[in-house]
Amino acid sequence: MSRVNVIENPSSVIKNYLDITKPRLSIVVVFSSVAGYFLGAESYDWVTVLLLCVGGYFLVGSSNVFNQIIEKDLDALMKRTQNRPLPTGRVSPQNAWIYGLIMAVSGIYMLFLINFATAFFGALSIVLYAAVYTPLKTRTPLCVFVGAFPGAIPYMLGWVAASGSFGIEPGTLFMLQFFWQFPHFWAIGWMLEDDYKAGGFKMLPTGSANKGTAIQIILYTIWTVMLSLVPVFGVTGDLFMTPYSAFIVALLGAWFLYYAVKLYKERSNAVAKKLMLVSVSYITLIQIIYVVDKFLR
Repeated sequence: MSRVNVIENPSSVIKNYLDITKPRLSIVVVFSSVAGYFLGAESYDWVTVLLLCVGGYFLVGSSNVFNQIIEKDLDALMKRTQNRPLPTGRVSPQNAWIYGLIMAVSGIYMLFLINFATAFFGALSIVLYAAVYTPLKTRTPLCVFVGAFPGAIPYMLGWVAASGSFGIEPGTLFMLQFFWQFPHFWAIGWMLEDDYKAGGFKMLPTGSANKGTAIQIILYTIWTVMLSLVPVFGVTGDLFMTPYSAFIVALLGAWFLYYAVKLYKERSNAVAKKLMLVSVSYITLIQIIYVVDKFLR
């Protein structure tokens, strides 16, 4: 019997390696970094923007690769993730490690070309996400608290790339994105509760989608909305927002809070999904408004 060698389509190979970087998530994260850069820069260097985009994508992508290597067997247990390249064997763990390390080193180097502080915070985000947050997901609901640190770094990273230092302005951006992640990820954890439990993940603060979790979602949403309005009071250094923009930001915050309260009242997966989508729209629009406000005033 003759032996038949099956050669995988090169486009499929590229797609597999692109998929494990979670491109949609990575692009959203890079967008927040670029928004932070335009907020912090006095003049704009497009080489820096390019390094921030490519280097940032490599760092986020590598974090996602390391996360999926560690969770490969658990991903195979969940409907949402069982068809990913690693659980299905379309990408081997060994090749994924090499791929992730190349991206991580390249990304850190690109950010180092901007300045040391940017490279440091970028490297820190990889370590916190892959080595701390990921292992904690099957151990404690506090994983969301830990994961909020690397998740909040990109927004302030752009300001650090522009200024070369950390101060009250990037600190404010960090805190805004830090608190925003709790209602966002708990909404995801709510609507995917059964799937996460199948994989052994502990993503909800009370352990289940219940009244207590809904209350915490409301509280963190309120804190997020309050933080988003702080720049209008002129207490955050060069990060400032006009009253006109603050009014729009407040309306967006009310929209965000409405769905948090609606989840408390109805406690359904459908509302949780809506809250998740609203949360993504909220943080994206806030970033855009901050930048546009700077250019218009």
